[in-house]
Amino acid sequence: MDTHVQPRKTPARTPARTPARPLSRAPRALLAAGAAAFTLTAGLATPLNPAPHEAKAADGGKKVLTVALAQSVDSLSPFLAQRLVSTSIHRMMYEYLTNYDPKDNHTVPGFATAWKPSADKLTWTYTIRSDSKWSDGKQATAADAAFTFNKMMTDEGAATANGNFVSNFRKVTAPSPTQLVIELKKPQATMAALDVPIVPEHIWKDVKDFSKFNNDKTFPVVGNGPFVLTDYKVDQYVKLKANKSFWRGAPKFDEVVFKTYKDQDAAVAALRKGEVSFVAGSPALTPAQAASLQGEKDIKVNEGPGRRFFALAVNPGAQTKDGKKFGDGNKALLDQKVRHALFMSVDRKTIVDKVFQGHAVQGAGYIPPRFADYFWKPSGSQALGYDPAKAGKLLDEAGYPMKNGHRVGKDGKPLDLRILCHATDPNDKAVGKYLKEWWGKLGIGLKVDCRDDISVPWYAGEYDLAFDGWSVNPDPDAVLGLHTCAALPVKARETAQTDNFICDNTFDGLYAKQLAEYDPAKRADTVKQMESWLYDSGYMNVIAYPNAVEAYRTDQIKSIRTMPTAAGNIYGQDGYWSWWSAVPADGTGDAGSGGGSTATGVIVGIVAAVVVLGGGGLLLARRRRTTADDRE
Repeated sequence: MDTHVQPRKTPARTPARTPARPLSRAPRALLAAGAAAFTLTAGLATPLNPAPHEAKAADGGKKVLTVALAQSVDSLSPFLAQRLVSTSIHRMMYEYLTNYDPKDNHTVPGFATAWKPSADKLTWTYTIRSDSKWSDGKQATAADAAFTFNKMMTDEGAATANGNFVSNFRKVTAPSPTQLVIELKKPQATMAALDVPIVPEHIWKDVKDFSKFNNDKTFPVVGNGPFVLTDYKVDQYVKLKANKSFWRGAPKFDEVVFKTYKDQDAAVAALRKGEVSFVAGSPALTPAQAASLQGEKDIKVNEGPGRRFFALAVNPGAQTKDGKKFGDGNKALLDQKVRHALFMSVDRKTIVDKVFQGHAVQGAGYIPPRFADYFWKPSGSQALGYDPAKAGKLLDEAGYPMKNGHRVGKDGKPLDLRILCHATDPNDKAVGKYLKEWWGKLGIGLKVDCRDDISVPWYAGEYDLAFDGWSVNPDPDAVLGLHTCAALPVKARETAQTDNFICDNTFDGLYAKQLAEYDPAKRADTVKQMESWLYDSGYMNVIAYPNAVEAYRTDQIKSIRTMPTAAGNIYGQDGYWSWWSAVPADGTGDAGSGGGSTATGVIVGIVAAVVVLGGGGLLLARRRRTTADDRE
């Protein structure tokens, strides 16, 4: 679940917990007309300057694929990272036990070649491949996987990003170099979808504090994925070289560089000038940016169904795991009628048409329609459709009558709310303007509180609502786990896996039920019940599922794999398929086949919409909601 949109994590807890939101660990410009009027600028954020219109660097004729991003790395530690850019890089650096096939998301071998449960489903045995080596030449073994999981089970810092995957583990051992055994407390259906990067024990065993170690001081960074991280400069670039001994086959490009720009317009300008090979939005290009690239010589625009959602999240009352309340969320939002009234005065169609300009799908359930098995929509009688008149009646019933144009509570105070907004996200701002207008007509005041870093008020519980969103993984467990009681912080104002402090016994019961259910159809039914509960609760209002929109230069990249291969995204995949498969424009042949699919050219789509402009800042050892897609 890479961005909370922070999800973070694609939950990498996305979900990679992405979120971006988000989802980032969730997870959206001025009004649509304003977005369309954005002008492209040529300002660059880094002195790196690859030769225009070439995929070949000057030093030794290396084939370099440069990816322009308007998002900063939060951490190069796979135990801490939750932003989509970071979790995407970790998928390139480290193997997971399993991977997802780029064609249809079914599970395929990764670090493990086979896996099998015991009859009672409480013990899982994985066969670890014998042909994987760490980039320093040492053999990668089951002991490395055991070390990774055990560290997450015993060290709170190591469990920051992906601890949900191991919370049900009882014991993890490596009886031999090629055998990993995981014993569970209860059956767990996600055992073939553990989105956890495996790290080398001989490197990480000397780390003293996993909560502060960012893995960004010694290069090259030892890994066993298709690429090796060789250099990094905060808010400038990340360089990775091809791992020529990668078991699945060496990448065709010698190097991939993720280059950070101060804003997305500058990144688009760099693509147009040939200074970069590929431009990814955060998570998408704006309609104006994509339209400006459409038809340009040697440039292709790709659009595919997104793997994330754009939503409003309510503060239901911040609390710790032991039930201690904190924060200053408006108590009016504890009333379900008030929450429903707010959401019934949100016109999703207008937002999709005017803000996303049609390049998104109207929101419903928590899981995007790209994941058809888990996609859910409310029934006609259940749907909280756009109905301002009914919303007004609900507010009356809740004890907030209209007086002199304002809703007033029993204490005589007007009903005024705050919503956290990402200062760099034009979609947040655009939707915020609509909300201020719509809720104002209901008599509710709204302050759109836009900040560069919204993590501080979010984790302090000092907000009423927030723009939220996550990149969702093929297995929905991680994003659903964000709303369980177990995800709450141990201490007030501390980072945790929670998204917005939801804790409910009914939801937790359904979560435990889906986690233990091995029958796909039955599990999907339970997941949909969870989505129904979230919808009815009014704590989460999924407004839209934005499309993925990106562009690349055909004079630098001959072909590159999308996920799904039929029509999907290139950047932010549930795997490393795009960068591993990419073929230089003057290259011959495709990268070795893997996961049952062959490399394909990019599907060129219609221009789409949604932007999250760059989030800067130093590396953090906690999830930050600084962009709209912090989680894988």
